[in-house]
Amino acid sequence: MKQDLCALLRANSYPGRGILLGRSADNQRAVIAYFIMGRSENSRNRVFETTEDGIRTRAFDESKMTDPSLIIYHPVRRLESGLTIVTNGDQTDTIRDALAQGHCYRHALNQRTFEPDGPNWTPRISGVVKPDGSYHLSILKSLDGDPSCCNRYTFAYDRPAAGEGRFIHTYMHDGNPLPSFQGEPKKVAIQGDIHSFAGMLWESLNEENKVSLFVRFIDIATGRYETRILNKNQ
Repeated sequence: MKQDLCALLRANSYPGRGILLGRSADNQRAVIAYFIMGRSENSRNRVFETTEDGIRTRAFDESKMTDPSLIIYHPVRRLESGLTIVTNGDQTDTIRDALAQGHCYRHALNQRTFEPDGPNWTPRISGVVKPDGSYHLSILKSLDGDPSCCNRYTFAYDRPAAGEGRFIHTYMHDGNPLPSFQGEPKKVAIQGDIHSFAGMLWESLNEENKVSLFVRFIDIATGRYETRILNKNQ
């Protein structure tokens, strides 16, 4: 059963960072959404900005940036092959480099683990969207908070249904330490065009904690795409 993504977000003050992959309601476009949230001043002091092949995070006020590790990276990169990579960390580049060498994204992620930010041990979530709209999601996380073991889960969606997506995020909810995401990516409904969809997502994210949102609709027949970026810091 498809869940209401906006209701899920409104009910969770801190899902952390989230990836949604799926198909538009008209079945013509692959859909990508990625958002970041923050509790500290350092995490909140960010914006998304476009790059030649995707987006990167950047400090909104460089003078206030205290530690760029784990928060400055390229969340989205599009390859010449038409593949689009989206992740919550610098594993975007690990996946890109592995694919360029003829390996698969699983091979790339076997080189990585969760983030070294104990006691949270933030999961690394990643997605790869193919030109035909099929996609993969993955999560690398600690074993119930034990950093001596990395659990690796991958999910493949070969025939996405119209108006349906899969949503995965780093944390189940707010807490100290933050509890890692559990279970399969959530099946959610995708409605409207890119503008209404992005607007609904942005309004559903917790006002205090939301930082930036990226949404892209990719025309499956032509490969052309449309992007919206929303930053709390303007």
